[in-house]
Amino acid sequence: MSNAGVPAAERFGWFTDMVARYLVPVSVSSPQAADFRAEAAFLDLSAVAVSTHTYPALRSRRPAALTRRSDPEQYQLALVDGANPMWISQHGSDSGPVSGELVLWDTSRPFEAGTRDEHGTSRSLILHIPRTGFPLHADKVDRLLARRIPARRGTGALLAGFLTSLGDHAAECGPEELGRLGVIARDLAAVCLSEYADATRDLDAGVRARALLERVKLFIEHNLDDPALTPGVVAEHHHISVRSLYLLFQGEEESVSGLIRRRRLERCRADLARPELAHRSVRDVAARWGFPNASAFGRAFREAYGLTPRDHRRRSAPGAGPVARADVAPGPTG
Repeated sequence: MSNAGVPAAERFGWFTDMVARYLVPVSVSSPQAADFRAEAAFLDLSAVAVSTHTYPALRSRRPAALTRRSDPEQYQLALVDGANPMWISQHGSDSGPVSGELVLWDTSRPFEAGTRDEHGTSRSLILHIPRTGFPLHADKVDRLLARRIPARRGTGALLAGFLTSLGDHAAECGPEELGRLGVIARDLAAVCLSEYADATRDLDAGVRARALLERVKLFIEHNLDDPALTPGVVAEHHHISVRSLYLLFQGEEESVSGLIRRRRLERCRADLARPELAHRSVRDVAARWGFPNASAFGRAFREAYGLTPRDHRRRSAPGAGPVARADVAPGPTG
């Protein structure tokens, strides 16, 4: 959604109406109210929702009267872009400038918030978490209201990366997958918040296991180029046994070894199709993504995609025609 097509005099009203509908009713003022250009998007994931907001400088207040009148009963956890920091005050706590970090507030309590720069543009990605059913007790969550939470390390980084990926790729997912992603987002938020509230023991085993699974997947994604990446290495890094790692993947569509193999093949397939990497041999591309044995890579690639790496590269070249199945022959990849 964008108010670019709305008359300038009505853009600020469009924004305040959008905030009331998709976030929470607040009283808003802005030095740029005369021509307030803003964008927003909203994604319903069943267990939670995710919204993104881009807007000029503003200040907002949610007084007690508005809280009593309308309350979605949510925790809202924002990942704030670093371009123009925001701040929020709630429950006796003041966040100070939030830039490239996470910050939490409770729609059931009054708050004040705003941007630091009166002339810049801000962008926030917000996770809407229903209070009902959230696995952390409210007293523990209250400790984190209007506090900055790091988003570049630990579970904060994992949650921030997951939310950013949702914003970028949710349109490619079907309803069932979106529902599953919503549960994962809620669980990651619970684990992240529990660590900063010193309440990890409050979470049940299922929540911790789902969050650990996402941490494992992220570790694998970041280490695909390591030929020594094995289930044993993954388990050791996360301080669990290999058997526990296998049990963690028991409900998944593929094993941990299968995940490593598939993602490595997908990286190789993508690199072989890139014109700027045409000077690199198939062997080098394979080794780059953890396949030191070229013959084994060729067999795995053909099994996965139905043609050799060389034929895939030739077919992907600009202006190339399709490779006929009859032309695909087994043998070394070169």
